[in-house]
Amino acid sequence: MKEAFINNSMNIIRKYYPEYSEVKLAELKYGLLGLYLLITKSIIIFGIALFLGIFKELLIFTLVYNLIRLPSFGMHASKSWICLVASTSVFIFSAYLCTKVIIPINFKIIFGIIGIILICKNSPADTAKKPIVSPKRRKIYKIISTLVAITFVISSIIINNDFLANSFIIALFIQCVITAPTTYKICGETYDNYKTYRP
Repeated sequence: MKEAFINNSMNIIRKYYPEYSEVKLAELKYGLLGLYLLITKSIIIFGIALFLGIFKELLIFTLVYNLIRLPSFGMHASKSWICLVASTSVFIFSAYLCTKVIIPINFKIIFGIIGIILICKNSPADTAKKPIVSPKRRKIYKIISTLVAITFVISSIIINNDFLANSFIIALFIQCVITAPTTYKICGETYDNYKTYRP
């Protein structure tokens, strides 16, 4: 089904945009693959959340997490099934955890400071398939990521709603792990790919 979706889409693109180069077509194919995986993954994860009765909580947590994920990027799984299993486990468990725990303010402050430092140090964390080679873009992403991390920590401290407060701090924790060089190394992925990029 995945191959059929991508191949049919690429055939339509080639038909209507014959002037596109092979490089452009490769970029579009990569984007289509990401779109397909996002849709199928979302259907499965939110289906499970609906079954468990945490659909709204998962939706909120996902939106919060993507606020820090988008500017700081991070590692992607090498295979789609690994991505599906990992994403389902992490997001379902995190959303459920946010509804059950009360994180002490001391922990929020201590981890918050550490989290801000780690995000500032490690973001944006690119991938071999999509290196961020522009120094200007890297600087902008780093600044935005750090500001978002600071906002997350402050929000987790001042917001009275336990679920939302937990979502900010747990989302920050996940992103610190996803952007860490150690995580890349454990998973066999290359880090700082922009340094070795050859166009």
